[in-house]
Amino acid sequence: MSTIDDLPPLREVIKRHDLQARKSLGQNFLLDLNLTARIARAAGPLEGVTVVEIGPGPGGLTRALLATGASRVIAVERDERALGPLQEIAAHYPGRLEIVLGDAQTFDPRPMLNGAPARIVANLPYNIGTQLLIDWLCTEPWPPWYDMMVLMFQREVAERIVAVGDEEAYGRLGVLANWRAETKILFDISPAAFTPPPKVTSSVVRLKPRANPEQCERRLLEQVAAAAFNQRRKMLRQSLKPLGVDPEKLAAAAGIEATRRAETVPVSGFVAMANELAELRKSRKAD
Repeated sequence: MSTIDDLPPLREVIKRHDLQARKSLGQNFLLDLNLTARIARAAGPLEGVTVVEIGPGPGGLTRALLATGASRVIAVERDERALGPLQEIAAHYPGRLEIVLGDAQTFDPRPMLNGAPARIVANLPYNIGTQLLIDWLCTEPWPPWYDMMVLMFQREVAERIVAVGDEEAYGRLGVLANWRAETKILFDISPAAFTPPPKVTSSVVRLKPRANPEQCERRLLEQVAAAAFNQRRKMLRQSLKPLGVDPEKLAAAAGIEATRRAETVPVSGFVAMANELAELRKSRKAD
């Protein structure tokens, strides 16, 4: 599909601007505009919404977001070669595309939003996708500045994001993601749809922030999950020892036996253990 607008086909754009994907930047360009339109639609009605897109490259998803009705797209790109194609899209959609040349890992869009509704939609570079997601999930204060994230990851990472217990993919990322958001894999995308084709299937994941996640200190939740899953084959009474408190008390707070392993503990159990950890450390300081 090349008819979402009357701009040139993406392959032509890439050739004209010498924009071949670079492995060092984690680039795999999605050239099928049917698929970019499907991703844009997965982000829900976009009228009146500002979309933050990371790594637009030649602009296939950018075009789909604008054609689907996004009132404004803030496109964050570190590859200067992409500026030409993005500027052509900006000229086609006057006043609706803002291009930021910079590193997504240090970029904070909040000063540009003026309190307007915002959404994150992106085909994330594989090499920084997970860290970007963690950064967004760790945004403070909460609820965050965005009302939804629709993101593409390697299938293996997507499975880790949505896993919530008793699954091989369940781990620290699943605890954090499902504590703060409702997560769902929407659909897969074949390697053949990309240039160059990656070695793995990709998946589009939707995350909707929870307005009121269970109360706990995020850093302590991360510490408990890290300790438990760093030795995931061991029982909690062993894996939680590095936290410096009695693992039995942590497990009891979650209403589980300390002989359980990390992958059997639901997200709510990790929240309970994080809260107990806070109390135990507070008591120790008081003593």
